[in-house]
Amino acid sequence: MTSKQVMIVAVLAAVLTWSAVMTALGQLAAVAALLPSLGLLIQQIVSVFIGAEVRSGAAQGSRRRRLRQRPAEASPAGSEEPAR
Repeated sequence: MTSKQVMIVAVLAAVLTWSAVMTALGQLAAVAALLPSLGLLIQQIVSVFIGAEVRSGAAQGSRRRRLRQRPAEASPAGSEEPAR
C-alpha cells in the first residue's frame, strides 16, 4: 500500500472514530447529519483498495494490447491525397 493510501485510510478511520464517539455520547442528531458523509466515506475506502487493483490490471492489459498490435500503415493527412 502506498503512503497516500495509508494517509487516506488514517483520515477515514479518524472520521469513523469521531462518528462512533458522537454516537456513544448520545449526539444522534450529529450522526444523522453525518450519514451522507459516512456513506461517501465507505465508498471512498472501497475505491482506494479496489481502484488500485483495477488500475494495475488495466495497465497490464494495455501493455499486452500494445505488444499484440502491429504498426499501422501511414495514412495521408487531411489535405493530402493518397498515392495511386
